[in-house]
Amino acid sequence: MTLTRHRAALGVGACLTLVLLVSGCVGMPDEGPVHESDASPDSSEAEAPFADAVPPRPQAPPADIVDGFLDAMSAWPIQTDVAREFLSEEAAAAWKPDRATITFDDALSEVSGSVATIELSDAARLDAAGAWEGELPEDERELRFDLTTEDGEYRITNPPDALVVRDTWFAERYVQVSLYFFDRTGRILVPEPVFVPRGDQLASNLTTRLLDPGEDLQGISRTYLPTVDAGLSVPVSDEGVAEVNLGGGASTPDADDLARMLAQLGWTLGQVPSIRAFRVSIGGEEVRLPGSDGEYDVNEFVQYDPAGQDANPLLYGLRNGQLVYGEPDTLAPAAGPLGEEVDHGLRSVSVNLEASEAVGVSTDGTSLVRAPVRDDPEARTRTIGRGTDLLPPVWDFTGRLWMVDNTSSGARISYREGGGFRVLRVPGVSGRTVRSFLVSRDATRYVAVVRGADGDQLRAGRILVDGQGGVAEARPSRRIQVEGVDRARISGIAWISPTAVLVLRPVSQDPPLFEVRTVAVDGAPAAAEALSTSVGGRVTALAASADDSTTPYGVTSGGLVDLDTGATIPFPEGRFTSVDYVG
Repeated sequence: MTLTRHRAALGVGACLTLVLLVSGCVGMPDEGPVHESDASPDSSEAEAPFADAVPPRPQAPPADIVDGFLDAMSAWPIQTDVAREFLSEEAAAAWKPDRATITFDDALSEVSGSVATIELSDAARLDAAGAWEGELPEDERELRFDLTTEDGEYRITNPPDALVVRDTWFAERYVQVSLYFFDRTGRILVPEPVFVPRGDQLASNLTTRLLDPGEDLQGISRTYLPTVDAGLSVPVSDEGVAEVNLGGGASTPDADDLARMLAQLGWTLGQVPSIRAFRVSIGGEEVRLPGSDGEYDVNEFVQYDPAGQDANPLLYGLRNGQLVYGEPDTLAPAAGPLGEEVDHGLRSVSVNLEASEAVGVSTDGTSLVRAPVRDDPEARTRTIGRGTDLLPPVWDFTGRLWMVDNTSSGARISYREGGGFRVLRVPGVSGRTVRSFLVSRDATRYVAVVRGADGDQLRAGRILVDGQGGVAEARPSRRIQVEGVDRARISGIAWISPTAVLVLRPVSQDPPLFEVRTVAVDGAPAAAEALSTSVGGRVTALAASADDSTTPYGVTSGGLVDLDTGATIPFPEGRFTSVDYVG
């Protein structure tokens, strides 16, 4: 069993697992508009076969025109010139298939005169950048095509502004990666998952998409790549060195911004198996950091790690109410006030990323106490907040503390900056009963488990900040479907990468059996190597981290279960609770 890590190489396990068979009138036939030829696999993965689009037949009826148009969009490598031949002259000029991608499993068609309708099943949409938007709403699953006659031939007048393809075709030809932008303060990288076409142009496509985060990321992230004229290309040498040739029209960034630009390129291009290093030029002039020879290893810019470069990798928890830390089998008392050998009356504890401060929730859930983790002659425990029923608080990379209080009128979400807490309305989460709440270490995402009438829901959304990095607002949450969770409980969640969480749910009570699976925060289908496992016995929580160097665990009353190997590590003597990584 292996986990998908956020810097995993392309082709190893980052493809969609959409493997349903496709049938129906617009399926790709053995004989018809698209002809496939064999292609040889390269050293890392088999390439998808070439597919040549075929133009419309003379005097083709409306049904054939619509089928031919849909089939022509399955050309590989992607090209839409032939597909435009099925459109009226005006529609061909206006059609923008790069605005979205729609995938589907099956389709049913109906033709009445000069109108054809196609009903798609299991259809999903991706935006122009390749970001997963989820299932198509029911009222958008029917595509209507109006046809007219031009020069005696039927042609489509209203094509959807999208590439419409079968999910099996998509799964063979696209791969999910992350585009790495920066948070608005330029302090930490922010990964944005997208699906991109495989092939020789992969490095160029990834670099092009770094030029502009797009409107959806306004208030969330920014890019340090300059705006350049057309002409961007990224050839890769046999030695694995990518030459990032940005077009002209831009000046060279200063040293700090150049380092950030290089970090974006390194983290993004480092996902391509054939690339080990890269060089960059702007307008034909190579750009270099002071003291550099101009060649940069893709793993060079770890200081901007979205999981937090300085995040402590150890476990923290409570033993008989006392703060302890260390490896699973050597959890020992911390040096600060909460490490004193007494029961501090806490039901949970959370430690910041640097492991310098700990915040605990009192046994009755009404008080929030804070104390240094390390030894300090003047250290003391102090109460910093009160509530009705407080969840374990969480920290982001800025040192901001997030708190959820399940009050009599529903969840109240707040964050602490400076000396006090500020309330933040989180649409779809605030005012409801919240069982778990997480904020990503880069402070741009939140994920919550919300109790509903039909069971627990996993909901996720984005956090917007102002130019100084202060919280501005939370975007509305979106429900993330979890396979197997329907009118059921979710017992816990934990980050497993900057863009995915582990979800814990009970499967049976007698005997006790729990399932743990990886769920992407954008709701996209899980990668082939994503974690999905069952654990016998009662699992009370998850201990996992966005840092890919740490091991994910299931927490039981007697120890930790390694979710990679299934091995059980007993706790040292004592009663252990709230065991987790920092953050």
